[in-house]
Amino acid sequence: MTQSTTKRQTETAAEDNFLWLEDRTSKQSLDWVHRQNEVTVGELQGDPSYQAAFETALDLMTAEDNIAVGAALNGHVYNFWQDKTNVLGLWRRTTVASYKTEKPDWETIIDFDVLSAKEGVKWVFSGASRLYPDFNLCLVAMSPDGGDASEMREFDIEAKSFVEGGFRAPASKSGFSWLDKDTVLVSAAFEEEDKTQSGYPRVVKLWKRGTRLEDATPIFEAEKQDLAAGVGVEYDGDRQYLFLARAIAFFSSHSFLRLPSGENRRIPLPDDVTDTALFKGRFVFSVRSPWTAPDGTECLPDGLYSLDFERWIDTGDLAPVETMLAPAHRVSIAGIARTQDRLFINLMDNVRGKVIVAERKGEGGSIKPVALPENGNVGIAHAEHFGSSVSFSFTDFLTPSSIIWSDDDGETLTTVKSQPARFDAAPLISEQFEARSKDGTMIPYFVVRRRDQKGPVPTLLYGYGGFEVPLLPGYAGVRGRLWLEKGNAYVQACIRGGGEFGPAWHQAALKGNRQTAFDDFAAVAEDVVKRGIATAGSLGIQGGSNGGLLTGVSLTQHPELFGAVIIEVPLLDMLRYTELPPGASWMGEYGDPSKPEEARWLGAYSPYQHVSADAAYPPVLLTTSTADDRVHPGHARKMAARLQEAGHDRTLFFEETEGGHGGRGDRRPQAAQTAMKYVFLQRALSAKA
Repeated sequence: MTQSTTKRQTETAAEDNFLWLEDRTSKQSLDWVHRQNEVTVGELQGDPSYQAAFETALDLMTAEDNIAVGAALNGHVYNFWQDKTNVLGLWRRTTVASYKTEKPDWETIIDFDVLSAKEGVKWVFSGASRLYPDFNLCLVAMSPDGGDASEMREFDIEAKSFVEGGFRAPASKSGFSWLDKDTVLVSAAFEEEDKTQSGYPRVVKLWKRGTRLEDATPIFEAEKQDLAAGVGVEYDGDRQYLFLARAIAFFSSHSFLRLPSGENRRIPLPDDVTDTALFKGRFVFSVRSPWTAPDGTECLPDGLYSLDFERWIDTGDLAPVETMLAPAHRVSIAGIARTQDRLFINLMDNVRGKVIVAERKGEGGSIKPVALPENGNVGIAHAEHFGSSVSFSFTDFLTPSSIIWSDDDGETLTTVKSQPARFDAAPLISEQFEARSKDGTMIPYFVVRRRDQKGPVPTLLYGYGGFEVPLLPGYAGVRGRLWLEKGNAYVQACIRGGGEFGPAWHQAALKGNRQTAFDDFAAVAEDVVKRGIATAGSLGIQGGSNGGLLTGVSLTQHPELFGAVIIEVPLLDMLRYTELPPGASWMGEYGDPSKPEEARWLGAYSPYQHVSADAAYPPVLLTTSTADDRVHPGHARKMAARLQEAGHDRTLFFEETEGGHGGRGDRRPQAAQTAMKYVFLQRALSAKA
């Protein structure tokens, strides 16, 4: 770090009266949090409408007739389930045949409420890696507080118990997967020397059964400034491949294949390769920016390509590269998944989903559509890598979710699960409009409202706009009951920075172009008012994480456009975000505040630095979690404190003490927060329609 950078950061810190709130668990910070919570809970939970809203939210979140989404593996469907009785949840399984019935016969693998009561820790299930080929032994990840850091323990599914003397590791952001029965692959992030500057794994190790974790053998390392090192085992037929990755940033990485000789050979594809899979001896991939393959094949974003992987292993030659799917206007790849014999490609066509399937016979291949419902959000729920079962999800804003199942690679389709309607959709309509952004780009957005709406109503506008994540149509029973049934409207904006139209849509708002996403969101807000759906005073906005940055910027740049603002688990101090772990991992998205040029564009919009005592801000609700180890709670804390110090007494703050970034774990705190947010919106917006 240069002297000038150190001086500037010191000066910035010296000007920050609320730097002490970045101390996650200090008494001073937590005392402040508890005082804030007391005020917010008193105001919002004290509202006459709160209790009914809370009970409705909890009932819907824990309803026994919610869809049990599962993935098939070796004759069983595995599912994680929470309801009012099983607060922390059950990891369970049933046979494929039983899963298709109305009331499957579930076999509990781990009861996390029982385990937590026994051990005195509120364990939150974080997933499991199962051992090929019988998948009985697994490496279970469990978070002690709902955060990303998890403890790992070896578990025997048949014995229904943790393996005595088996593999076990303390809570960290490390990753674990099987190489074979006696060898675990560890992406290590225990000691400081094992971590990148973002706090993620930097070293990959081989850990032999019966040896200490500390003595595991390093086989691969990333650089300290990289995002992370990763490892994974892939199977193509019965052949095993060990892949290693040096993730340079969120959307750039170097991939390696570990050869039997112990050499880690880099796969010579672009840094921004994406949507990769091994399929029938071929390496399938897409790219985020144009790339010319050695044989002259032009590989373009939103296309899908493949090469002969075995030939590359034997000769080092990538040629020839085959075009599996050519790009098309406003069509992007949402993801790929494979069964034993087919590759399924999930597409978004103007923010509506569809699935096509690729088959390979001999030297050639074919692609055809899967006969799924149209004009909604279609996704691949699961694809059985070692079998032929595949399932799809279907939903839209007004259609409850369903699971469509196939046991024969998508040839025969049967709807096996349908969620009951959670609200009366008959009076409602879902529409798609476009708004013209500041630079002339047309930005699509969805509106859900009453068909007979005569004038402006309280309206909630939701956005995200980052990390190539698309916002797609989806059914939400809680939103329907607590918002739409009251005659209110809901708007979902597909702004740049997201992935609605593939990599180019995301890249248009990267780093110094971030203002583009904020302009898109403002344009949608203005268009909603222009169409008479809402007034500025009756238009509320909501966003979480990167979406919290979006709503934070919207508050400070355009307070006149909104009647209420919800900022959830946000980034808000963009001049210090890299100092709050794991903020450094997002420099590829936002930029590096230690570089003067990049600090200028970050400082130009960073909400925390733009709070003004003279602005007329609408009511604001900020939420975060003490246990959030992905976006530091200091962002929300400091923003609330600065708003209040500037005299904006309609600023409320609430911090949950557990649940991490995504609010995992007990659904009761989630239901309480959800109810408070709808109470906040209804109170702020109802008088201004």
